[in-house]
Amino acid sequence: MATVERTMGIDRTTVWEALLEPETYPHWLVGAQDIRAVDAAWPAPGAAFHHRVGLAGPLTVADRSKVIEIDEPRRLVLDVRARPFGRAKATFELAQDGDGRCTVRLHEKPVGPAAVLGPLTDPLLARRNRRSLEQLDDYVTQSRAHR
Repeated sequence: MATVERTMGIDRTTVWEALLEPETYPHWLVGAQDIRAVDAAWPAPGAAFHHRVGLAGPLTVADRSKVIEIDEPRRLVLDVRARPFGRAKATFELAQDGDGRCTVRLHEKPVGPAAVLGPLTDPLLARRNRRSLEQLDDYVTQSRAHR
């Protein structure tokens, strides 16, 4: 399992709102290209958003991410798919400190056949997710500045 965390100089509510807005993901999540649709029941457990992930152009795949568990505003667990490359369980945990900063911890664990590759893919996932959290920090900070 790849686990990374980042403390952001912004409140948990603002970060949580970005996580619950699938249209933000292409702005900060490494590999997210676009959001094709969002289920009407989003973010209820079982609801999904449908996305395109990959590098660019023909090197993208269409799939979806589905809510497994939600504990607002502390925890969001997604079943993330990007077939044929694999499937993972991504868990976002948010904590607020006394200074109003939010720490985001992201755990990503390959599931299904890809799970056996975990020891090989974990360092790559950690690097990708570290960069994604840096970009999430930048995104929420800039979005808040423009309000």
